[in-house]
This record gives sequence, structure tokens and C-alpha cells, in this order.
Amino acid sequence: MIDPSEDLKAMIEAAKTAGAGLERHFAQLAHLTVRSKTGPADMVSIADEEAEVTARGILARAQPSYAFLGEEGGIGGGDDQSQQWIVDPLDGTTNFLFGSPLWGVNIALAREGQVVAGVTYIPVLNELYVAETGKGCWLNGERVRVSNRAALVESVLACGIPFAGKPDHPVFAREMALLSADVAGIRRTGACAVDMAWVAAGRWDAYWERCLNAWDMGPGIILVEEAGGRATGVDGGPLDLHAGHVCVSNGGVHDALIERLNTALKE
Repeated sequence: MIDPSEDLKAMIEAAKTAGAGLERHFAQLAHLTVRSKTGPADMVSIADEEAEVTARGILARAQPSYAFLGEEGGIGGGDDQSQQWIVDPLDGTTNFLFGSPLWGVNIALAREGQVVAGVTYIPVLNELYVAETGKGCWLNGERVRVSNRAALVESVLACGIPFAGKPDHPVFAREMALLSADVAGIRRTGACAVDMAWVAAGRWDAYWERCLNAWDMGPGIILVEEAGGRATGVDGGPLDLHAGHVCVSNGGVHDALIERLNTALKE
């Protein structure tokens, strides 16, 4: 089992506590108040907001000086901008609201813009993924590693699919045309948190998505890297938390996948 720092302990507590509250709401979806954020396909509920308040409170007590970035509450926290909690209280909101169990709580800690610790908690599946720099990636206390497949034709990939109101629909169509005939399968869970954690656990060989936020990808970056995988931008360049795109893989299929994704972008 990982020997967690005090920061990681606080992150685990925050994810589990927020997750418990979300599960209570999940059991009573018919009574949940839901509203649109940016459009009819982009929803938020009182469950998201309560979960962020819960996580933020626990993290602030642990490290009141750290800055904070949350999907629902935005930027805040303490004055130490070099260290920042990054929180998505409910990644996979649409899944949650439609009764799918594939949703989770995402919490990352970034120092000088680099993720140094991450937690992804998928409550309904009882899966807690944790990672910290140099300590490996762990699922419910057991060490996990990325897959060892090296050929795209043998690989199962996961991706994000742009929904109504999102850009890049033509690019996504070209990506599917370039990839679907040459891989073992392409999957979409509907939650970036789940997809990235499952790459770390070796269930998927790679995952990519455009038009993301730091809170979507934050924990997954270090989960995959500490599981032995690779994380870059979709263009293959160095990963930037705030650039809006990510590609993570087992490493073996990374370059071939990036080549196809760049081809789709140029056509």
C-alpha cells in the first residue's frame, strides 16, 4: 500500500466524503434539482455543488495556504499560488443524472503547474485510485500498472466524444475514420475520470480527448504516469494542464496514436 503524504491523506478523505454525499443523491435522482450551465447538454446539480463544498472544506483545513481551482466554484483558496488543489466534484455528471454508475470525484494537487498527487474515486464501483510522485499508482491498496500492448491493432482505446455545444465534431469524425478499422476497439464511458483511471489500471491502452479542463484530467495524469504510462497533449507535445487536451497511454501505442490524431487535425 502507498505511504501517503499528509496532503494525499487529505485528498483521499475529501474524495471519499464527497463521494458518500453524491451516493446519497444518486439514490434519489428523481428529487434532484438540475439546471443547465452552458447549454442543454451541459448540466449541473445541487449534488455537484455540495460535493465541491465538502471537498474544499476538508482540503482547506489540511492546507489553508494552498490555492484552489474547482469546476463549480472557480478560483479561490489561500495565497500560495505555487500549490493548488484542483477539484472536479462530479466528473461524469450526465452519467450520474441518467443513472449510470460511471462517474467519479477527481482531486489533484499541482505544484508549479505540475501534478504531484492525484485521487480518482468511483463510488458506485468502490474504486479508489491514488498516486503520488515516485510512489506508484494504487487501486484500493493494490499496485496497478498500464498494459503492455505495443500495436494499435491489438489495442482498446477510449476517447471523449464532443456533445452538443462543443467544438471539433468534424475532427472527431476524422479520428474515427482513421482509427476504428485498425484497433481492437474504441470505447467511451462518458467520464474522463473513469477513462484515465482505467488506462492506469490496464483496462484501456490509451485515452484522448479535446476540449477538457484541468479538473477533468488532473488526477489521471499522475495516475497513468505512476502506473508506467505516458501523458502528453493530443499533439504529442508536453502536457499543459490548461491547454484543453490530453492523450494518455501505456506508452507502447502512444506515438502511433498521436500520428493518427495529428493527421485527423490537419485534414
